[in-house]
Amino acid sequence: MDVFVLLLTLIGSGGCATKPPPQPDFADQVVVRKEARTLQLLNNGRVFREYRINLGDAPRGHKIQEGDERTPEGDYWLDWRNPNSRFYKSIHVSYPNQADQDFARMIGVSPGGMIMIHGRPNWLTPGPLMKDYDELDWTDGCIAVSNEAMDEIWRKVRDNTPISILP
Repeated sequence: MDVFVLLLTLIGSGGCATKPPPQPDFADQVVVRKEARTLQLLNNGRVFREYRINLGDAPRGHKIQEGDERTPEGDYWLDWRNPNSRFYKSIHVSYPNQADQDFARMIGVSPGGMIMIHGRPNWLTPGPLMKDYDELDWTDGCIAVSNEAMDEIWRKVRDNTPISILP
C-alpha cells in the first residue's frame, strides 16, 4: 500500500508538463555577440529570443572608419526604421556616437554610418546563393539576419531600444 501512495504522489507532483511562461511583447534591450554570431532580445534582463547573424566582411574589432567593413562595438540605440530598404526591412543603429566621432576626427578619417540590422538583399531569391548569405559574413558592417528573423525583430523591437554590440 505504501508503494501505491508513493507512486500516486510522484505522478501527481511531477507528471504533468507546465505551460512555458508567455513571451514578452517587446524587447527592452538588444544584445549582439559578434564572436557567437547571435542577436538576443531581452526583457527585464532575460533573453527571450535569439537569432543567428551575419556581420561585415571584416568582423573583428570595433568600426573605426567608413569602408572598413567592421561592425561597431559598444552601446547604441535602435533609433529609426526603414520598411523600404534595399534589404528586407532595416532598423538603424545610432553609430557613430560622440566617442566614435571624436576618435575618427582625431585620426583624420570619417567614422562612417548607416549601420543597420536588416534581412537579406531584396533581389535575393530562394536557392543555393541564399544559403551562402545565411552562412557567411557579407555585409559592409551591418548586422544581417534571415527575413523571418527580421519580421520578428521588427515586431518586438521599438524605436529607441538600447543595443549593446559585444566583441
